[in-house]
Amino acid sequence: MTKALAQFFVGGILAMLVLSGILGYILYTTTNRNAVSRATDSTQVIARAVIEPHVTDGLLTGDPAAIAEVDKVVRAGVLGDPIVRVKIWSSDGRIVYSDEPQLIGSAYGLGPDEEATLRGGGADSEITDLSKPENRFENPARKLIEVYVPMHTPSGQPLLYEDYVRFNAVVSSNRTLWLYFLFALVGALVVLEFAQLPLAWSMARRIRTGQAEREALLQRAIDASDTERRRIARDLHDGAVQDLAAVSIGLAATAKHLEAEGRGELAGPIDDAAAMTRQSVRSLRTLLVDIYPASLHREGLWVALAELLAPMNADGVATELVVPDHLELSQDIERALYRTTQEAVRNVHAHADATRVAVQVAVGADGVTLMVEDNGRGFDSNPGASAARGHFGLQMLKDLASDIGGVFELQSTPGKGTRLTLRVPTS
Repeated sequence: MTKALAQFFVGGILAMLVLSGILGYILYTTTNRNAVSRATDSTQVIARAVIEPHVTDGLLTGDPAAIAEVDKVVRAGVLGDPIVRVKIWSSDGRIVYSDEPQLIGSAYGLGPDEEATLRGGGADSEITDLSKPENRFENPARKLIEVYVPMHTPSGQPLLYEDYVRFNAVVSSNRTLWLYFLFALVGALVVLEFAQLPLAWSMARRIRTGQAEREALLQRAIDASDTERRRIARDLHDGAVQDLAAVSIGLAATAKHLEAEGRGELAGPIDDAAAMTRQSVRSLRTLLVDIYPASLHREGLWVALAELLAPMNADGVATELVVPDHLELSQDIERALYRTTQEAVRNVHAHADATRVAVQVAVGADGVTLMVEDNGRGFDSNPGASAARGHFGLQMLKDLASDIGGVFELQSTPGKGTRLTLRVPTS
């Protein structure tokens, strides 16, 4: 549970960092955009309220007095932090005024954005391209924003006012606000993260409790099933098996008695009935072992598997059994190994026509492995083959392996035998 909470906490921190980065970027770009917008509004106020009243038609003809009048106003009330350059353009792309005297009279032409601003009557701003000839007097290491605002001479001639604003000065006033927002956001996310920890702890405890209850119910169900198996096996052994054994003995005695009296025509059928009854007893005893292999719990896995191989030895099939000494496994795993071996041996006995069967149990770092191998006739074990697809016992073994978290594998080739493998983790 502690590991799950740690994963939850680390995941929350990572999500918080990602979310903070995204929202921080959005806040940063938004505040910068707002800062540039305010700089544009400020430039419009300067152009319309401060500069335009002092502009005369003499600017268009290069009148020194007209230039001096504008220059006086610019230097007194416009230049300074954050505005570092002022230009006024005529509609034909000529600089009619600048606080840098060497630019006055130079013609560079207006770009599409400047012409649109001049005609549209609004305002526009953009990052300054310091590589342009008109900006040769600017410091190339300083990032600037240029803002355009249209205005007119007293006679109505259109002019374009332009000032250059330091980018850092524009956004610095918003940086503090951006940081405040960011810190508030991160703080809120941190508080939310820590507020969720008690809830996550409580939920994890509930889940763990529910899981423990389910495991306990499952264990009780398994124990109940085991108990019921023992009860059924005991009832069969003490009831039907004993009764049939007594019937078999009685029939055999009756057959001998009739034979001794020379009534062979009656003795024969009764002797056959006794043989059939003995066969039924053997079948029931085999079923008892299947239902509840007492030797598995009493004497261990090796003895139980050896009992499964004993009938094959009696039929002349060479068997090999390898089980590590002092093997300690849970009852669930032991039962799974036993049931798997049981089904495999049945299949070999009934269908394989084998002369050798090997059963091997090995324990490794990642779990226990059971392998049952025979040299019988084999079959096509591809998933689409009818023999493998229609075998209910094989599907049962796959389900059994899945139930205990193991892996069931089957390899078989016609004429080359079959290898069945079960791998089960022990931790």
